Amino acid sequence: MDRKTIYNPKSTENLNDRRTFGGNPDGMINFTRCKYEWATRLWDQMEGNTWFPKEVQMTQDAKDYKYLTAPEKRMYDLVLSQLIFMDSLQTNNLMDNINPYITAPEINACLSRQSYEEANHSKSYAVMVESISDNTDEIYDMWKTDMKLQEKNNFIAGTYENLSGDITDEKIVLAMFANQVLEGLYFYAGFAAMYALGKSGKMLGSSQMIKFIQRDEVTHLLLFQSMINSTKKERPELFTPELEEKVRVMFRKAVDLEASWGDYITQGQILGFTKDIIRQYIEYLADRRLEAVGYAPEYGVKHPIPWVDGYSSFNDQRTNFFEGNVVNYSKGSIDFDDF
Repeated sequence: MDRKTIYNPKSTENLNDRRTFGGNPDGMINFTRCKYEWATRLWDQMEGNTWFPKEVQMTQDAKDYKYLTAPEKRMYDLVLSQLIFMDSLQTNNLMDNINPYITAPEINACLSRQSYEEANHSKSYAVMVESISDNTDEIYDMWKTDMKLQEKNNFIAGTYENLSGDITDEKIVLAMFANQVLEGLYFYAGFAAMYALGKSGKMLGSSQMIKFIQRDEVTHLLLFQSMINSTKKERPELFTPELEEKVRVMFRKAVDLEASWGDYITQGQILGFTKDIIRQYIEYLADRRLEAVGYAPEYGVKHPIPWVDGYSSFNDQRTNFFEGNVVNYSKGSIDFDDF
């Protein structure tokens, strides 16, 4: 499959002919004529979520960081370093590996918006790193010295590398699932760890920043889940039992990797987290992600730390993260009473 033509005046594609991929668009983004109404609603939600990292007050975090325990400080640094990698990867992956093959203009717009938000997350991590470290390279370069971090980064990057090269219909579908996994699993052990610090009254600015980031990630997750479900309606022949097994293998490996990472960063020394709790949490998330695209759960477990969901929400935000229902709202002010 070739990358789509950016400007294609010879296109005769009508609205009904439009496809998530494999279509023949003329290159115009026309928000007045959209086939995928979910994409226009999601665009409005993403636009309404606009925020800027420097709005978050980090002065107290700079003081708090000095008094974190050694395990807390280690966890904080590792989480930041790993989040930096994933948003750096995703900023480029969306534009270089995904969007060139998506042929619905309204979905292209959402992917472009997501890429901006991933870069904005990278800026937020810079604000966090600069507030707590005199040597920012120590955190940015941790992947070079911490082998567990490097292992996780290499595995995630390798998954995308394996789906590149000669592009086929199946590779595009699997790439959608890989992005669902990235947006819906690989961030969450780190998010929960940051919330644990905030719950104990420490690093409240960092927890607030993560709340904004996670709010964005919810829309990113919904974007790829909606792309998968739309493709399933258009190309049901692609969703074979063999494809489902490949997806389940992808999820199993992701659960093992993220559960292992969560255990590594907490080491049984962070209040509220044990190895078993972390694994069950990631398994629970995997089940919700599978259900969102029409597959049966893999693990059948309950949510072991429901406080995380309430902690990650905003007072003026009514979001059911795991059912995928996002209610539109304005960003509003940043208020630490949310904690």
